[in-house]
Amino acid sequence: MSLIYSITSTITRDIEDILRKSFLFTLIFNILGFFEKEWVNSYFKSLYPNEKFLSIFNKSRILSEEIFSPLIVLVTFTLFLLLATDPVSRDLQIVIIIAFISFFIGSTILPRFVLNNQNAENNKDKDISNSIPLFDTKDVYSIGFCLTLVGIIFLFISIASVGGVPLLKSSLRYSLKPIFTMPVFLVIPGIGLIASHYLDQFKKGKISRSQIRFRFLLLTAIGIITVLALEYRTPIIAILLMMIIIGYYGKILSVWEVILGALIGVCAIMGIGYLRSLNELAISSNTNMFSTLESRANFTMHVLNLLNQISGNFGILHGKMIASSMPGSDLGPRMLVGKLIAWRTEVTVTPTLLGQMLVDFGKVGVAVEMCLLGFILGTGYKIIKITQDSFYIAVYSIILTYSIVGVETGILDIQVLFYFFIISFIYLAAILKDKGVKIY
Repeated sequence: MSLIYSITSTITRDIEDILRKSFLFTLIFNILGFFEKEWVNSYFKSLYPNEKFLSIFNKSRILSEEIFSPLIVLVTFTLFLLLATDPVSRDLQIVIIIAFISFFIGSTILPRFVLNNQNAENNKDKDISNSIPLFDTKDVYSIGFCLTLVGIIFLFISIASVGGVPLLKSSLRYSLKPIFTMPVFLVIPGIGLIASHYLDQFKKGKISRSQIRFRFLLLTAIGIITVLALEYRTPIIAILLMMIIIGYYGKILSVWEVILGALIGVCAIMGIGYLRSLNELAISSNTNMFSTLESRANFTMHVLNLLNQISGNFGILHGKMIASSMPGSDLGPRMLVGKLIAWRTEVTVTPTLLGQMLVDFGKVGVAVEMCLLGFILGTGYKIIKITQDSFYIAVYSIILTYSIVGVETGILDIQVLFYFFIISFIYLAAILKDKGVKIY
């Protein structure tokens, strides 16, 4: 692991150094520095409520510390089920119960058996043999910087490939090529890693609370503008959610701001979905925004119900659906869902978090994979509680974000699976080091 990290950080640092010395990036950072200074010294900033505003929320331990524990995935899934007004079959109800119990075991019970040699004090010393590995935030920043740059470059390539901006002309969205759009989404973990570096600077007193809040706002705007230009909705929610989680555990956002941010995210989902449906003439102007959420939830649960009927206890594809996420596959996983339930390969269908598990390995797959997902999140949550490290806060925020978003869409995109693989590998290294196993 150390060799891969060393090579990656060296390359990305060199790229960052070269670009920072260029006239274009020098100009950009000078302009941003000017706006940051104006923000910090702005009179209007003083009118914004401070962190003590609505401090009543801080008195609740759940609200102040536990909002984004792994169990938020189950809360989100429950809300999604409540949003879907159509009833589900008795057999699917059993599947959902199995999923919930398995996830609870994986996220809450199993992590108690790992990382028990750790405490906040010994992790301050990187030389202790069994301490959780910590990363240089400058390396983390350079990796995030390069990922964000790649995402922005491919945004322009995607726009050029279709001859216009999909946000301004919805029909262009269906001409976008996945080979160009997939790298655009690297901007999401990119800004998350950059944010972790700024968070570390804030903790060390190198930048003020006003400065880091401005930089978080700027990073969020960059990410949203990048994916919004392609008229994607889910990545916008992912960006908002990820930055809120980082800000929450980094103590730069108040609880009331987290709640407000969540409400803004819900409104964004409804608003963008409503406008897209109007543009595509899928609904009439007399239809309210809430109906778009309800109809989407009903449709997705109907899909899950159909997948459950054909999957049985042990599944029907035995890993082929998750494998179809790999580049070069004839059909992507969501197109494969369309083929399974309607024999239509020209559409993509979201199967919820449980869809792939059912199709590949049935009820057994749901139990095993939900337990594994819970264990990954539970381990990450335990690590940030132990270390309070900015990097671990960022990577936990990334996988928790995609788990929450995946409640509807599933965890099926190759880049998201790659994030889970890399982060799980880092967590495994921490567990092994805690056990005294040497990590090279």
